[in-house]
Amino acid sequence: MEHIVDDIWQESRKLKDRFFAENRGAIVAAADRLAECLVSGHKILLFGNGGSAADAQHLAAEFVNRFRIERPPLAAIALTTDTSILTCIGNDYDFEEIFVKQIQAIGKRDDIAMGISTSGNSKNVVKGIEAASAAGLMTMGLSGRGGKLAEIADTVFCVPSDVTARIQEVHITLGHMLCELVDRILFPEQFAG
Repeated sequence: MEHIVDDIWQESRKLKDRFFAENRGAIVAAADRLAECLVSGHKILLFGNGGSAADAQHLAAEFVNRFRIERPPLAAIALTTDTSILTCIGNDYDFEEIFVKQIQAIGKRDDIAMGISTSGNSKNVVKGIEAASAAGLMTMGLSGRGGKLAEIADTVFCVPSDVTARIQEVHITLGHMLCELVDRILFPEQFAG
């Protein structure tokens, strides 16, 4: 089993090395965009399914509470947490509409909608990004090799893998990186010295 541990670690490490080397500039640009959104009084709406829903909730919590420094809360909402809303929309309309209706209800022009889908083809995530674009929100997509999400999001991060676990590992590292970069942009004095 120890060689399997080594194999998994090497696969994960190599994928992260490749992804972050290829996306360094785009990550900084995305952090700038997120910081501009937040400093202008707007919010980040995050959403996905399964493990990606958990990532959306995790990152929203990092923005709202704190990441590595003490600082004011930053406006972020995971659209995956209200079971009454999710089941109501899923039951009365369709599961594909669960993010669309929430974006239409609370999304405002110049907010950022961040859709997370390891396949890039989750119908409710794709439809959520489409609704966000139609409402004038900036859109970000985190996906695997691409899919429909890569075709429609303003900013997209595609992880070149077909292994869901490895894609999710890159997504959460990317999310943590964006949180720290936003903190450094908005609160540089906290990092001095």
